[in-house]
Amino acid sequence: MAMSMTGYGRHTDSLGGRDITVEIKAVNHRYFDFSCRVPRAYGFLEERLKKLVGASVSRGKVEVYVSVVQTAGPDVTVTLNEPMLRSYLEALRKMAQDYGVRDDISVSTLARNADLFSVRREDEDAEAVWSDVSAVTEEALRQFLQMRAEEGARLTEDLLQRADAIAATLPAIEEASTRSCEIYRQHLIELLQGLPEQVETDEGRIMTEVAFYADKLNITEEVVRLGSHLTELRAMLRDNQPVGRRLDFLLQEMNREINTIGSKSQIKDISMLVVQNKAEIEKIREQVQNLE
Repeated sequence: MAMSMTGYGRHTDSLGGRDITVEIKAVNHRYFDFSCRVPRAYGFLEERLKKLVGASVSRGKVEVYVSVVQTAGPDVTVTLNEPMLRSYLEALRKMAQDYGVRDDISVSTLARNADLFSVRREDEDAEAVWSDVSAVTEEALRQFLQMRAEEGARLTEDLLQRADAIAATLPAIEEASTRSCEIYRQHLIELLQGLPEQVETDEGRIMTEVAFYADKLNITEEVVRLGSHLTELRAMLRDNQPVGRRLDFLLQEMNREINTIGSKSQIKDISMLVVQNKAEIEKIREQVQNLE
């Protein structure tokens, strides 16, 4: 079944002394466009996440957000940058003395200056981190793909109904085309009957003219190809492979056949059906833009 390009999935879990949250969302895009936002300390996860998601997604603008909050694990050591602190205090006291500013320096005031402290964390096991993050990502990805599948099923049902609506007009188009030849034959006979009596009417010549007209305006080939394209469209929509790009090309061919039928049409009935089918193809084209 065809998949939608839009989707959303989110999962949170506590693993390895970390609260991990992964959020995946996607919108339409011509190609696979991946972006990822992870905490600075876990930048090594980005390429792995791209491969993990890319194995299940071929088209769409996909954004992944990862939050990792340490709840236990590696020890953290905070040290004071004493040379900087001394320099900082000297500058503050000089400012108070030279400019008459009230000296209200306190520990809480100094603690706001992050440059005075150095935070050191013991190195984490990258493979252990990836094992935990990938587990959470896979569940978020499962939800994401399920949403894409459900939306894809709804789109597929709509497209199949529109394909059936076009197919239902083909017998009427063929019948109207056949009828147009008979109308033209009657028109020639009436035209000749209006001539003076001494002018002979040649039934063979009339049939030759009608045959030429029928051959010139024959749309059987276009109707057959259009029917074949509709069969291919149905097959594509039931395929489990990405079909969005292939459907784009197929719709171009369908539109070409409809336009040819319209250009050959000489009667109102066919022209109306052509307009109706072109509208359906345009609606199909709009929906196909949402398929992977």
